[in-house]
Amino acid sequence: MEDRIILAVLAITLGVVVGVLVFVPFVALSFRRRGGFGVGRFLLWGAALVAVMAIWTYTLLPLPDPDAIRCAGVNVDVTALAADVRGALARRGGAAATDPAVAQLLLNVLLFVPLGFFIRVLSDRGVVTALVVGFAVSAFVEVTQLTGVWGLYPCAYRVFDVDDLLTNTLGAVLGSLLALGVPRRLRGSPRLPDADEPQPVTRGRRLLAMVCDGLAAWLLSLSVVVVVQLTLYLLGAEAAVQDGSAASLVGSAAPIAVWLVVTLATGGTVGDHAVRLRFTGGPLPVGLARALRFLGGIGGWLLLIALPGAWTFVAAVFAGLSVVLVFTTGGRGLPGLVSGQRVVDAREPEEPDAAPPGPTSASGI
Repeated sequence: MEDRIILAVLAITLGVVVGVLVFVPFVALSFRRRGGFGVGRFLLWGAALVAVMAIWTYTLLPLPDPDAIRCAGVNVDVTALAADVRGALARRGGAAATDPAVAQLLLNVLLFVPLGFFIRVLSDRGVVTALVVGFAVSAFVEVTQLTGVWGLYPCAYRVFDVDDLLTNTLGAVLGSLLALGVPRRLRGSPRLPDADEPQPVTRGRRLLAMVCDGLAAWLLSLSVVVVVQLTLYLLGAEAAVQDGSAASLVGSAAPIAVWLVVTLATGGTVGDHAVRLRFTGGPLPVGLARALRFLGGIGGWLLLIALPGAWTFVAAVFAGLSVVLVFTTGGRGLPGLVSGQRVVDAREPEEPDAAPPGPTSASGI
């Protein structure tokens, strides 16, 4: 039981990690296909990720010590499943579900029920698709086991079992049938006809843009640090790898450079583009306004956290002030204040950047 709990926690953890990695692209795609971002739909996709990770963790983990494995056999007898059930009924009668063999079969079914459920709810595909996908995923898992994780081990450390193929596929089909209880209008991810219509610039949308900026910048910085450290290691610069300062410096500079270029070139940050926002108008020249928009937003925060020591506290204050100003300035926030610009939906018609903001620049936000 303890092992199963550990595997469940691992599946949830991996699902969360993947969810973080795809969050910004998911937000951007949601705004382009559905006109906005729905927390419920994101959580639904997150649950699907956890379900997929659960299949992986429960069927392939834990990986054994290569020096301690014992080669497993193969079961290709399609009648063994019925024989196991008949034997359990004969031994335990009405309590056959408590028989270890039957319990394992039931778990194999339950493990794939979420897969079939999410196939119908998220893609609006029916039983046939669930059957094909369930069989394909189960077959991939069984072949992975049969080949010793594709040659990682000298032989299979788990039994290749045709019963697993049957029960896993059955679970996917049952999950698809259960999803029939979800109203049809809530299934699938079609592109809504009004996805390109301008929407109100709410404070929540501005905060979502800030979250996307911060998360994307952090992921870019982390990726650059890993690449630099790996490069230094391959070059034999072990002292530089252990010191870590070179990787840290490049990792801090990379998102600053990328966000500066994007903001100067387009007038918006990565987060702005993800949620389809645009800063426009104002009395300042375009280049200066965009530079100030950068410094008043993610750029200023990135520069502050790149500085050593007490500047970390200043960066925290800057971030807190930025959130507060979103609520107290009608959504314009610190970037709008320092650049003199107003924030609008990017789907609205373009306006000259040099036009002065009107007296109601924050209305409707």
